[in-house]
Amino acid sequence: MTAVLAIHSGGFSSRQWRKLAASLASCRVHTPDLIGYGARPWPGGEPFHFRQDVEMLASLLDEPAHVVGHSYGGLLALQLALARPDLVRSLALYEPVAFGILDESSDQAARDEVAGFRPYRFDPAAPDEDWLRGFIEWWQGAGAWDRLAPETKDAFRAVGWKLSEEVASLVADRTDRATYATITAPTLVLGGGRSPAAEQAVVRKLAAALPNATLRVFPELGHMAPITHAAEINAAIVDHISRS
Repeated sequence: MTAVLAIHSGGFSSRQWRKLAASLASCRVHTPDLIGYGARPWPGGEPFHFRQDVEMLASLLDEPAHVVGHSYGGLLALQLALARPDLVRSLALYEPVAFGILDESSDQAARDEVAGFRPYRFDPAAPDEDWLRGFIEWWQGAGAWDRLAPETKDAFRAVGWKLSEEVASLVADRTDRATYATITAPTLVLGGGRSPAAEQAVVRKLAAALPNATLRVFPELGHMAPITHAAEINAAIVDHISRS
């Protein structure tokens, strides 16, 4: 049976991919919670680096898998392909936050935009809601935090520290286009035309760097399309896996 590993985005959980898993009923689909989410708590104030999530994901696989990832999950999928190419049959990535690929002088404005995330102020008594608001609105536009349902805000508050540590480690990452170009697995790179300019640049440059990549952009969609437009994105992913 074909194995699929679906990696959720930062701030969410494995529930993000339940509809995709239903669409891949003939496959063995792994949808783990990353460290700090669901049944995998991470202590507030404790340092974290995304490579710890990569190591955890690698430990779950005992056979090659088609790997799917969104945002932070997309970065983890790429890093897994670099660290353990033997475990990755193909990649399907919606807007992976592989900011290290912005490595040319022409990328300076995009790098400055990404570097604008300030450190999270850890307080065991209260989440740094200003940081969470800034994070959500960077991706989804002004007012996005206020439009979230109360339960969604609470979920972000509960994982705020871990989420901020993910962001700090990936912003500092310098994995460049030459390194990503060593990934030979068939790759589908997906993006939205309404996402931040810096992320749109990542998507274009990553698709150009990977030797076996196909780029597909949805002009009317944004960064959260795997959730807001799951049927459309999942159909593209399922087609890619079937072809790979």
